[in-house]
Amino acid sequence: MTAPANQPQSTLPTPPATPEALPDVALNPNAKVVLAKRYYRKGPDGTPQEDARTLFWRIAGAIAAEEGKYKKSPYKADALAREFYDLMTGWKFLPNSPTLMNAGTDLGQLSACFVLPVGDSIEEIFDAVKHAAMIHKSGGGTGFSFSRLRPKEARVGSTGGVASGPVSFLRIFNTATEQIKQGGTRRGANMGILRIDHPDIIEFIRAKERDGEFNNFNLSVGLTEAFMKAVEADEEYDLVAPHTGQVRERLKARKVFEMLVQKAWESGDPGIVFLDRINRDNPTPKQGEIESTNPCGEQPLLPYEACNLGSINLSAFFVPGTATAPAPKDGALPHPSPEKAIDWAELKRVIHLGVRFLDNVIDASRFPLERITETVHRNRKIGLGVMGWADLLYQLGIPYDSQEAISLGERMMQFVQDEGRAASKLLAKERGPFPAYAESTFAERDMGPYRNATVTTIAPTGTLSIIAGCSSGIEPLFALCFSRNVMDGERLVEVNPHFEAALRDTGSHSRKLMEAVAEKGTIQAMDHLPEDLRRVYVTAMDIAPVWHLRMQAAFQKYTDNAVSKTVNLPNSASIDDIRGIYWMAYEQGCKGVTVYRDGCKAVQVLCTGEGEKKDEGKDEGDHKSAVRQRPDIVYGFTQKVPTGLGAMYLTVNEANGKPFEVFATIGKSGRSITAKAEAIGRLVSLALRSGVEVRDIVQQLKGIGGEHPVFQKKGLLLSIPDAISWVLENRYLKGELPPHGPGNELDRQRCPDCGEDLVFQEGCYICPGCGFTKCG
Repeated sequence: MTAPANQPQSTLPTPPATPEALPDVALNPNAKVVLAKRYYRKGPDGTPQEDARTLFWRIAGAIAAEEGKYKKSPYKADALAREFYDLMTGWKFLPNSPTLMNAGTDLGQLSACFVLPVGDSIEEIFDAVKHAAMIHKSGGGTGFSFSRLRPKEARVGSTGGVASGPVSFLRIFNTATEQIKQGGTRRGANMGILRIDHPDIIEFIRAKERDGEFNNFNLSVGLTEAFMKAVEADEEYDLVAPHTGQVRERLKARKVFEMLVQKAWESGDPGIVFLDRINRDNPTPKQGEIESTNPCGEQPLLPYEACNLGSINLSAFFVPGTATAPAPKDGALPHPSPEKAIDWAELKRVIHLGVRFLDNVIDASRFPLERITETVHRNRKIGLGVMGWADLLYQLGIPYDSQEAISLGERMMQFVQDEGRAASKLLAKERGPFPAYAESTFAERDMGPYRNATVTTIAPTGTLSIIAGCSSGIEPLFALCFSRNVMDGERLVEVNPHFEAALRDTGSHSRKLMEAVAEKGTIQAMDHLPEDLRRVYVTAMDIAPVWHLRMQAAFQKYTDNAVSKTVNLPNSASIDDIRGIYWMAYEQGCKGVTVYRDGCKAVQVLCTGEGEKKDEGKDEGDHKSAVRQRPDIVYGFTQKVPTGLGAMYLTVNEANGKPFEVFATIGKSGRSITAKAEAIGRLVSLALRSGVEVRDIVQQLKGIGGEHPVFQKKGLLLSIPDAISWVLENRYLKGELPPHGPGNELDRQRCPDCGEDLVFQEGCYICPGCGFTKCG
């Protein structure tokens, strides 16, 4: 396992002067789509101006150019550029999305993770809104703690008025985010955190009870050890006003904890982070307390701090053809020894190059605020992580939900951590330690100088893993195969390559089986398949919650920052299951946890709504709607409504004072968007003429999101259907805001770009097809 201790040296010849002389890049079909849609630089007409070869050469050259600043470097910049290029195009390492998008461009903002402070004054609050907009525009995501804000109804000394509280300002941040598209490709993502001892904590815990609220925020409650001990002892705890330090109220800790569990069961929000644990690992406590994390929770940061991330594809270090242990029997899968089947020496080389790459990114990046530049350069935090973990386990024949996998995960991350820190020490000798080293906990413990205050982070890799053709982060696979829409309505079945190879090895492969697995996503109920195959090829929903959590804890043990991981649960999971996960996360040393129960938000609406009333004397199967005939003459009104796709003219005709039909027109005839508007209008008209109440139609249409939301009076119009619901609501429901219906959830869980189902993992909705993600 032990690799040579010497610093890896460049042995490559001087690279070609132009990328055209480099070998072609082998891309999987999904990578072709993702790179073309999200990463290639484009001309004024949207046409890509580069391909994979020029993209990765642009990145490699820009990052390697920083090497020239350091006279003691063992690398020449041009030779290092070729090493970086081969590293990325061999799918062994990829940096975070802003680096892929912006390295070597005029924008030059290369970090994904930022945290901004939110102070207790109007000036500080709106400074944070402005600074977040600047970060989102440059491609970054932001985290905020709202714990400094005085609670609702507290006195404001300067005006004599009363404060509106953190949740009201959270809404302003959310609305502002709607208007900024990250790097020209997506709206920014945010994390909002409130301490458990803030007086407005109950309102914060319940903030996402209504679907569509705070849709640009992940929310987490900052738990303290004092609170967790009060839960354990079933005691009360203090709620403290941050602006005065006075105790405002006392609550039963266990009751608040149970509310947290209940809301996580209902909708997955809010998550939890353990603030005391995070701050125990704060390498620079003299610079202040860590209050928040980036949007997916894996990167705790000081105010005005940023971090750039990169991930190593562990599946790329599997050595094919290695001996099996034990020898396979009929129908059993090979089980190679990790000692022989993992190329530890090559993994070490890539770790060292990855740390050098990420340290160079700090120098190459141009941050949107000078205050951020100063903080980043003072601490030089980087986050080297991993992806392809589930694929590596498949290659090794090890079930994800096994002690063997947990032990190997610990060992693997310890290797990454140890070698990452060794690489940072070598860089400190070449370049000097991070400037704040003398006041860091490393100096206090005499651990020797490091170049970087933190080295490792397990970050979300939803898009990166699609490009690399591997599983995401340390997550299990969400499905072994799935069908994808391609051109002209054709469906294409995509299969995990390791699973497909295993099927062929065991003589189980067939097209019919592939279609069945694509429908179900799992093979656990397919008893005709070999038991060993079913045991190894488990997916996220096959795995008991305890194994999800144990895997997160195993990697957290050797990670400087934190681990982005979602404990995915079947819809049948109980509140007790989630309570157990939260408590286990606390006991096993995790820095936070996110849970998601499959379909929970749609089910929440069905469980809490009144439900449909059947007509007396009629069975459900016999009920037919009577569609009213259109009178010869109807009267109505036409309202002009702004949408992100142009002005829409909505005509609503009435009968007996109630809406009878609607016609929606937008743009010029013949456009696809015109057809969609007409189709929505026809369906709404059919519903109205069939006796469906306006309230029910508004419930179904309200909150459906689109790519181009716009402001309208006191709120946002998210899409054409949302605009239609706005008109109907204001005309006939007198501004009442009914709860959203299940149709909104179904829409929101589909990719706005390609229509595929979104997967919730690593704390974010991700499209496995085109790479769309709300969280970077």
